[in-house]
Order: sequence, then structure tokens, then C-alpha cells
Amino acid sequence: MKTTKKNFARTSVLLALPLSIAFAVSAQDAHLTSDAGIPVGDNQNSQTAGPNGPTLLQDSRLIEKLQRFDRERIPERVVHARGTGAFGVFEPSADISSLSKAKVFVPGTSTPVFARFSTVMNFRGSPEQARDPRGFAIKFYTQQGNWDLVGNNMPIFFIRDAIKFPDFVHANKPSAVTGVQDANLAFDFFAHTPEATAMLTRLYSSEGMPDNYRHMDGFGVHAFKLVNAQGQVHYVKFHWKSRQGLHSLRPQEVSASLAADWNHYTNDLYKSIKAGDHPKWDLYIQVLEPKDLAKFDFNALDDTKIWPGVPEQKIGTTTLNRVPDNFFESTEESAFAPSRMVPGIEASEDRMLQGRLFAYADTQIYRLGANYLSIPVNKPAVAVNNGDQDGAMSISGRKGEINYEPSSINEVSEDPSAKLVRTELSGTTQQQAISKPRNFVQAGEYYKALPAQEKNDLIVALSNDLNQVTNDANKYAMLSYFYKADADYGTRLVKATHADLSRVKAAAEKLAD
Repeated sequence: MKTTKKNFARTSVLLALPLSIAFAVSAQDAHLTSDAGIPVGDNQNSQTAGPNGPTLLQDSRLIEKLQRFDRERIPERVVHARGTGAFGVFEPSADISSLSKAKVFVPGTSTPVFARFSTVMNFRGSPEQARDPRGFAIKFYTQQGNWDLVGNNMPIFFIRDAIKFPDFVHANKPSAVTGVQDANLAFDFFAHTPEATAMLTRLYSSEGMPDNYRHMDGFGVHAFKLVNAQGQVHYVKFHWKSRQGLHSLRPQEVSASLAADWNHYTNDLYKSIKAGDHPKWDLYIQVLEPKDLAKFDFNALDDTKIWPGVPEQKIGTTTLNRVPDNFFESTEESAFAPSRMVPGIEASEDRMLQGRLFAYADTQIYRLGANYLSIPVNKPAVAVNNGDQDGAMSISGRKGEINYEPSSINEVSEDPSAKLVRTELSGTTQQQAISKPRNFVQAGEYYKALPAQEKNDLIVALSNDLNQVTNDANKYAMLSYFYKADADYGTRLVKATHADLSRVKAAAEKLAD
């Protein structure tokens, strides 16, 4: 068929049409879209089953956003790339069978563990003395399979909905243009995220700069459910308390520590273990009955909040006693996911946790492959029986034709005792912020409780970064948040950043508690 100039010209226009349409959309008319160009109606809230129900798998924007984010880096971890690991043992010390049927808590047992500590934002090989949350992850090789308790060295987090996690990390990672972290980008995000006020206060306090991994606590951050043999549910928060005590670097000490050894955290941990001075952390829990969740003036499943006034009880101790023989095959190939829970431990409806249940396991599959749980550091201590097969680097040794269930040829039966507990739901599906956000109160309470020197250090560290913010609106938004949390806190930051106190006060008055 002969192609005429007229036909060719028409074909070219048709092929170019989508591109011309894209360029015709002005910045003023542009709207947030999915990767497929579909308009996004709500980019702040995941879709949940009612006000307090779990996050829905049908929220395709949440899933797409987390999947795409999980695949941004290879082979290095997107977050927590700079890490250190060690092996050890967990020994329970209290009978909590009334709370949980998990065998890992049975007194007299001993469970091997692998712990990985890390910084969050920086790359592998970066200095360990960064003002950053520290990852605090423990893998328990239990007789019911692996349990991963994946948390940080602080009890709360910056955001309360997993749909904002990629945005939070992008704003705090190095600039996509310069490759350098920029306070302007970080505080541009935080200026629109008042819920982060309490976590930022902790981050710029002594908690944000422990002097090594041994002298810091760890937290599960989220609420979880413990379920006993009778199917009764209690909500809990996990807290690892360092037996070594808590030590931190003051702002003026950081430069000297960096100059002396920017691998100090790893060297300190390994030196201690090799010398037989094995670090220990006691595991404590806070416990609430489901009916008690409503007794607070904030949402008790909000991960930006602690549970004040709820007593802690000690339930066991982890001791780290062995340095890995191979850094890559242990620390680098270790893979943690909060979705790895054994019978007796289940997820709460915490929106941030709900997103992490999917995202962490998904990113490990992307980073290490479908068979990452066959890698020795991740392999369960018990036999694995399922229909999974093949994939890159498969070494399962699976035999026979029956790779499905049910089967009358070779049935592998279910375990009814491992069935998940029922959770009552109410309301409609929704994309809506939580009720009772209370963004500032706990930040103020934390600040008030700090000793005078630690208050001074907090002001120095935080003002150093705020003074780098060139966007006036963002700077004043942040100052109004801190002033709303506590007037003294805000006033001292205003002075340290040479800002207008009257303007900050006026902005703070417009904020809800």
C-alpha cells in the first residue's frame, strides 16, 4: 500500500496527540494522578473499613504508591540501608498465657534471634552519627515460625497513614536534583504535617542522637493485638529497655565523634560482644483491653501517640552474644517484615502498621527475590509446608506433584488454632482523617518533662536546621506548631531563628489542639 504525504501527516498527528495534550495542561490545571494518569481524590488518607477498621486491599492507590516506592532502589535498601546486625537469644520471664498463646512467651523456653540496628535515611557506608531515628528490628526464630518485631528507638512516628510514607521519605532523602539532603525539602513536608510535631521534638532531643546502639531503647511503635487460647484480645505496645542505660551525644559532641570514627556504632557493638560484655534489652509491654481504647482524648491506634499512664510489665530479655561471620549474608540479606507474626500475635487497625504489613514484605521480595525466606538468616527454624514453588534462586528442595491444597492425594492440613481472631467492623468504607488527632499535646508534654540541659540542646539542634529553611511560610508554620505544643518551647525557637513572635502566636491561635 502506498502511503501518501497526506495520510502520513495525519498518522503523525494521531501518534503525537497524547504528548501534545500532556504539554497543553498548565500547572494551574494539573491534578495529582496515579501512575496510569487517573485522578487521585484523596492523597492523605488510606481507605479503611469504618473509622477504626483495618485498611482495605482495594485501595489501589495506596498499594500502587507503596509498590512503586518499594522498587526505587536496588540492591540497597530504600530506608535503613546503613545497618549493623548481631545474633542472640530471647528468654521470657513472665507467664502471659492469659494474654497470648504465642509459644515464644512461654517461661523456660529460649528463642534464637537476629537483631539489626540502623539509621533510616542515609545510604550504606554513611556516617552512623546522624540525627535520625534508629531502626530496632528483632527476628525471633520461634517454634511457630518467624516473628519480626520491627520498630525504632523512639515510641512514635512522624505520620499516621501509610499512604504518606513515600512522601515522607522523599522529602527527607537527598534532593532528586543535587543528591544532598535539604532542610527546605524536609520542612516543606513537615509544614503540612502537624502530626509530626511530637516526633520531631523527640528527634531533635537527645533521643535523636544516641551515642551507640547499646545505649538506646527500642519500640514496636504500633499497637498490636495479643490473642490467648480462648480467643480473647488485648492491645499491646512493645518496649525494649536497654540494661546498659541511655547515653546520647550532645550537639556540640557530634563533630568530634564523627571525626574519631564514623563507624563508631558498629565498632562499639561488636567490640562489646567480642569482649564478652553481651548487651541486653528487657522486653516490656503495655496492655489495654479493647474497651479501653476509647478512654483517651486521642485515637489510641494513632502511631504518633504514646499511651500515657498505662503501666508496663516486663516479659523477657534479649541478649546479643554473637557477631555474624559474614556481613553481607547476615546484616545485608536479613529481611524484616511486621507482617511476620506467629499465632497469638496479630496486627491492630493502626493505619501506618496496616500499610507496613504489605510494604515491608513486598520490598524484600523485590530486593532479594521471591525465595528470600530460604536465605539462612531469614529461614525459619521450623519446616515450611506450602504450595509456593520455583522463582529465582529456588533451593527449597520441594518434591512431588502436589503443590496445591486441598488434596486427597497428599493433604497438608490447616491448623485451626492458628486462625485469626474475628474483628467486629462498623460504618462504611472511607477515605477520611482519623478523629481526635491531637497533634500538639504530647509534644508539649514531652518538652516540659525534659531537664534544662536537654531543653537547651533541643533548641540548638532544631534551630540549626530551621535556620536553613528559606521558605518563610514553611518556617513560620513549623514555629507555630512548636509554639502550640508549648509556649516556652516555641518562644525559644522563635528567638533562636530570629523570627517574629507575634506572627507565630497569631498562627498558633488558629490551630486546633
